[in-house]
Amino acid sequence: MILLSEAEMTEAFLRWQKQNPSPVSELEYKNPYTLLIAVVLSAQATDKSVNKATKALFEKVTSPQQMLDLGYDKLLPYIKSIGLYKNKGANIIKLSKMLVEEYNSEVPGTKEELVKLPGVGPKTANVVLNVIFKQPTMPVDTHILRIAPKIGLAPGSTPEEVEKGLLKRIPPEFLFNAHHWILLHGRYVCTAKNPKCSECLIADLCKHN
Repeated sequence: MILLSEAEMTEAFLRWQKQNPSPVSELEYKNPYTLLIAVVLSAQATDKSVNKATKALFEKVTSPQQMLDLGYDKLLPYIKSIGLYKNKGANIIKLSKMLVEEYNSEVPGTKEELVKLPGVGPKTANVVLNVIFKQPTMPVDTHILRIAPKIGLAPGSTPEEVEKGLLKRIPPEFLFNAHHWILLHGRYVCTAKNPKCSECLIADLCKHN
């Protein structure tokens, strides 16, 4: 595998930064709790499908207690358009109960605490820490896992390996927004089918692994 040099890494992120100085999550949310729920629902689903499902839900429910009051059976109709909705629904009820009982209904601000919540893995925890708690984390989703090695940003075939490589190789000044830039690049430009290489900002840098 050929990797980008330090200078090429800096150049790639400078271009992404210039194009999109302040990238934000495409998931719609109202507060830290609703972002957490949206990210849990987004596993193996598109942000668009999650936003569609949560629009009505978040008009009614914006806190763990309100979710518990709604209950599992009434939650399911809101999220049934999303893959694995029964399993995700069960986890949402369990994590809401845990937030009420152990965290005073607040979303915790450390990775160790977040991954203890049902349905919350390292990727979900990293998204919450980055978007809500403004920490420079690297949530590796399917897009990042696919394109980071391909471009030459970092080696690895698992989310853990790619996360470790990106955290090590991305210049610190770009780290806070880096996962948004790579994810959006994978979602809209470096697509799995028919990548838009002619429109790519970093086509001259890409290693095409």
